Amino acid sequence: MATTAEAEPTTTLTVRLPVRMRRELEQLAKVTGRQRNTLALEAISRFIDQQRWQIARIEEGVRQARAGIFVPDEEMDALWAEFGLEPDSSRENAVE
Repeated sequence: MATTAEAEPTTTLTVRLPVRMRRELEQLAKVTGRQRNTLALEAISRFIDQQRWQIARIEEGVRQARAGIFVPDEEMDALWAEFGLEPDSSRENAVE
């Protein structure tokens, strides 16, 4: 773990929480022996990582679509079948 001198600079962020959520955060801090700030920082960090990952995946999908790279119909039909769904019949009527 980094010492304070090595730590990244910090700033203060004020957030309004529902009373219930604040109580739950305090209870979690108590039972885990960790500080509320540490728990909140971890939660925000995970959220940012998840959103960054999701946005990157979406952007990659858009890049592939613009390049004309699509999953073959047969592969999509098999995927739909795994979920017990019918293939998209509208593509049969699509104009090419």
